[in-house]
Amino acid sequence: MRLVQRESSSTIRSIAVVLSAVLIAFALGSALFLSLDKNPLEAYLAMARGGFGSGYGLSETLVKTVPLGLCALGIALAGKMGLWNIGAEGQLTMGAIAASWVVLFWKVPDAALLPLAAIAAATAGALWSTIASTLRAWLSTSEILSTLMLNYVAELFLQYLVYGPWKGPDRFPFTVYFPRTAWLSTLGTTRLHSGIVVVVILAVVLHVLLKRTRLGFEIHLTGDSSSASDYAGVPSKRNILLVLAMAGALAGLAGLFEVTGLQHRLQPSVSPGFGYTAIIVAWLARRHMLGCLLVAFLFGGLAVAADELQIVLHIPAGVVLVFQALLFVCVLGAEVFENYEIRWRNA
Repeated sequence: MRLVQRESSSTIRSIAVVLSAVLIAFALGSALFLSLDKNPLEAYLAMARGGFGSGYGLSETLVKTVPLGLCALGIALAGKMGLWNIGAEGQLTMGAIAASWVVLFWKVPDAALLPLAAIAAATAGALWSTIASTLRAWLSTSEILSTLMLNYVAELFLQYLVYGPWKGPDRFPFTVYFPRTAWLSTLGTTRLHSGIVVVVILAVVLHVLLKRTRLGFEIHLTGDSSSASDYAGVPSKRNILLVLAMAGALAGLAGLFEVTGLQHRLQPSVSPGFGYTAIIVAWLARRHMLGCLLVAFLFGGLAVAADELQIVLHIPAGVVLVFQALLFVCVLGAEVFENYEIRWRNA
C-alpha cells in the first residue's frame, strides 16, 4: 500500500472528506461518553441546547465567536502564506494590555477613548507578532517556536502589571474598572457587544482582499510555492512582515473586545485560551475567511455547552476540549486523503 498524490482537486471530494472526518470525530466522541457511562445522544443534545437552544445560550455563543473569530482570521491569513501563527494568545493579551493602558492613563475626550484604545490594541498585537516575523524573514527562525514562546512572555508581562504597578486600590490583582465611556454597548440584557459586527466585516474584507487584490495573489502564490513566488519576484520578506502584522492586529482587537466589552478591567487572565482554540478553528475552516466565522460560531457553542454538560449530565467540562481535539485531529488527518489516494502494490 502506498500514497500517491492526486493529479487534480475536487470540491465534492473535499466536502466528502471533511464530512467523513466529522462523523468519525462524533463516533470517537460517542465512545468517550460511553466510557463515562453517559448516553452519547443525550450528551450531544445537551450540548446543542446549551450553545444554541436558548436566547441566552445563543448570545453567549456569539460573545465567544468574537475572540475566536478574530484570532482564527489572523491564523488563517498567515496559514494562506504557509506560516504558522501560534501566538494569537499572546497577541490578544498584548492588545488587551495596550487598550487598558489607553483607557486607564490617557487623558483624552470621551468620544476618542474607544477608537484610540482600538488603534493601540491592534498596534500592540501587530508589533508583538512582528518580533517573530522579523526573526523568520531575516534569520529563518521558525515562527512556530517564536510565536509560541512570545505567548508566555505576554502572559508574564500581564501578571507583572496586575500584581504590580496597575493593581487597584483594593489590593486585589485587578486594575480599577474602566470608566463607562470605555464600555462597549451591549444588546439588551445580554453580554453581546458590537464586536460581533466588527468580526463579520473584517472576515468579508479579508475574503475580498485574498480574492481580488495583488497582495492576496502574492499570499496565495507564496503559500502554494515559495520557489515560484521567488521566481516571480514577490517580496517575500515584506509580505511575511505584513501578513503576520495583520494577524497580530486581528488578535489584538480580540483583546480589546474582551476588556472593553466583557471584563471592563484588566485581570490576571484575559483569555481562557481563545488564541489556542482559534488554531483549531482556522484549520477546520481550511484557512477560509468566511469559513472561520462559521467554525468560530460552532466552537463558541461548544464552549458554552460545557456548562450544560456539567449541570445536566455531571460530565466534566474538559470533555468538550477533548471533543474539540478529536475534531481537529480527524479533519487534519483527512487532508491526507483529500490530496493523496491509496494504491496497492502487486504482491
